[in-house]
Amino acid sequence: MRALRRRLLTIPALALAWALLLALTPLTLPLALLVGALRRRRFIAARMLLFVHVYTTLELVGLLLGLGIGLGARRGSPAWLRRHVALQTWWACTLFAVARRLLRLELRVEGDEALAPGPIVLALRHASLADSLLPAALVTGPHGLRLAYVLKKELLVDPCLDVVGHRIPNHFVDRAQPTEADLEAIGALLRDADTESGAILFPEGTRFSSKKRARVLRRLEEKGSPHLAAARALRHTLPPRLGGLAALLDANPRADVVFCAHVGLEGFATFADLLSGEVVGRTLAVRFWRVPARAIPEEREARLRWLYDQWAEVDRFVGARGDVSRASAGAPPSPSRRGAERAAS
Repeated sequence: MRALRRRLLTIPALALAWALLLALTPLTLPLALLVGALRRRRFIAARMLLFVHVYTTLELVGLLLGLGIGLGARRGSPAWLRRHVALQTWWACTLFAVARRLLRLELRVEGDEALAPGPIVLALRHASLADSLLPAALVTGPHGLRLAYVLKKELLVDPCLDVVGHRIPNHFVDRAQPTEADLEAIGALLRDADTESGAILFPEGTRFSSKKRARVLRRLEEKGSPHLAAARALRHTLPPRLGGLAALLDANPRADVVFCAHVGLEGFATFADLLSGEVVGRTLAVRFWRVPARAIPEEREARLRWLYDQWAEVDRFVGARGDVSRASAGAPPSPSRRGAERAAS
């Protein structure tokens, strides 16, 4: 009933937004181009306006295709699941491709040979609003691995993700207070995974920011965490959480873990970041590496230490590649890197 009430709000709102955007295009697009010419921010307003047009259109098309699938296949059947996975993958890959084209993002991927075969747990860095598109665009699309997603409940305001995402194995979790029922549901995503499937989650639990990092470190210090030093050593990422990852590994001890470090999407972190125009022309650098199941500790504290060690590698990748990505867009190095360079000179 709650889902029905939510969709009775979000779906009409989406349709209204799409209609208004379309009707106002003769006014808004020239205005956005004029703003771009005056403010010299790489026409980011026009780029984002076009992106929103594509996004809302894909949402409506996705809902219509989902309706067709729902009427044309028996609920829960292999055909039902296969078609919904294909729809989810098409939607995310198309949106990612449009974003790359509009924002002139260069993509560099290394280590993707580590993705197959399944079962795998894909542990992904969380830095932007666009991160949830990467698994479909870089894993399911090119490599054919079906992935079950662990996502935050806030994303249910997206009608297509809400409707289609609930028809296939995904779990939407309350980040603030994940319950035992949440962990059980997360584990179930991987229980029957085979060589062509896996699950994906974001161990940080939320997008990185300096304020969030300070808040997490303060909380770890108050708790007297033995991992505080390791957490403080992470400069570009948030300390990882073990709960969801442990639930997945406990449910399927045969699963390997594939880590995904990426840099270049930080300009997608907030709407204000997008409007700055810094993301235009950046390089999106991505690295995958795989840890076999036999190398993953079973005891909780040992497993958490192992996770921090792996996450330190994610953090090093972000630190090493971050300024390269910014420079490709014509942006200056980060303040911390400039300070380090001055100190070394």
